[in-house]
Amino acid sequence: MYQQIDLNRRHSVLLIALFVGVLAAAGYFYDYLFLPEARNIGLTFALVISLAMTLGSWFIGDKIVLMTSGAQEVKKRDEHPYVWNLVENLSITAGLPMPHVYLIEDSSPNAFATGRDPKHASVAMTTGLVEMLENEELEGVIAHELSHVKNLDIRWMMLVAVMVGALTLIGDMVFRGSFFHKRDRDNRGGDVFMILGLIFLLLAPLIGQLIKFAISRKREFLADASGALLTRYPEGLARALEKIRDAAIPLTRSSSATVNLWIANPNGSSGICSKMAHLFSTHPPINERIAELRKMGR
Repeated sequence: MYQQIDLNRRHSVLLIALFVGVLAAAGYFYDYLFLPEARNIGLTFALVISLAMTLGSWFIGDKIVLMTSGAQEVKKRDEHPYVWNLVENLSITAGLPMPHVYLIEDSSPNAFATGRDPKHASVAMTTGLVEMLENEELEGVIAHELSHVKNLDIRWMMLVAVMVGALTLIGDMVFRGSFFHKRDRDNRGGDVFMILGLIFLLLAPLIGQLIKFAISRKREFLADASGALLTRYPEGLARALEKIRDAAIPLTRSSSATVNLWIANPNGSSGICSKMAHLFSTHPPINERIAELRKMGR
């Protein structure tokens, strides 16, 4: 179990390092083509704009997600003592402040955690999840979500969002710059720069998105392992994921922007994923997650 946690943490760090390398290369490539006398201007500009755009979601993004998902806060223990007590007990075990608890009126079994740090965290789950799962299974899901909070996964994904935004901006600047610089750089092959700009526009954001999806998948594996360590019962989460997979009920209110937050794909999943689909998925196939959890329980 500890080995699985360490492995997934190392993979996340390596993917972030790869992301930084791609972003640095993108900035260098742009400056080399269009700003040879002022290196790093393109990269700096893209990072500043992306960071400014991300700050808003950093402070109010969790509120927007909760509102758009139709989540209603459980403000007192008496309103839903069963769910409240589970979250409170696991928070104490994990050494975390009690997060805000939300319920979503939806038959689809699913849950997510949000918030920029443990002091501003929220855990939301659907009524379908609460009704479908046994006590140990629901504990496993809540432990998974609290592990996202403890592992600061929201911060990780915000960092990734900044870098994806910067790559997209640089790609756009390359595309536009290829038009403006074509005439005065015919001696360096304007058509070549145009082609390179088009290729870069297509590939840079795509590479960024692929790395983003890979990081998201690794953080899901990490939350599974950390959650299993928290409950000391990997089978509980494994059985919960089996029920979520077999139900395959899409959420009534879901958004492509928040797919990575949920414990399982909110559009419903059979647990099977082709190699190509896997590259563009925010979640590992449920069958793989279940298999890894059961290895931990041996």
